[in-house]
Amino acid sequence: QVQLVESGGGLVQPGGSLRLSCAASTNILRFGAMGWYRQAPGKQRELVARIASVGSTKYADSVKGRFTISRDNSKNTVYLQMNSLKPEDTAVYYCNTEGPNLWGQGTQVTVSS
Repeated sequence: QVQLVESGGGLVQPGGSLRLSCAASTNILRFGAMGWYRQAPGKQRELVARIASVGSTKYADSVKGRFTISRDNSKNTVYLQMNSLKPEDTAVYYCNTEGPNLWGQGTQVTVSS
């Protein structure tokens, strides 16, 4: 059974940075793409960033220029570098794979002074 384990969440002040990691228990090249989603209280889960197996990326408009998704295939890990964090970035962040559709358990990110 494939597992995705997220880490790196926490409490940070506005303007700060965090790096999230998603470690897979299998070779991530088997997936068509991997991504990060987030869900804030009372809101629907939304795509934050996505990276294909060939390395192409896609970002939500709200995070463009602030967040960067990357992958290290040798470590079976996908990262989300988050800079210039804002209170509206507060949410539970989930790692996702495409083909098959799998989810991690989520990691809380709270941006507050």
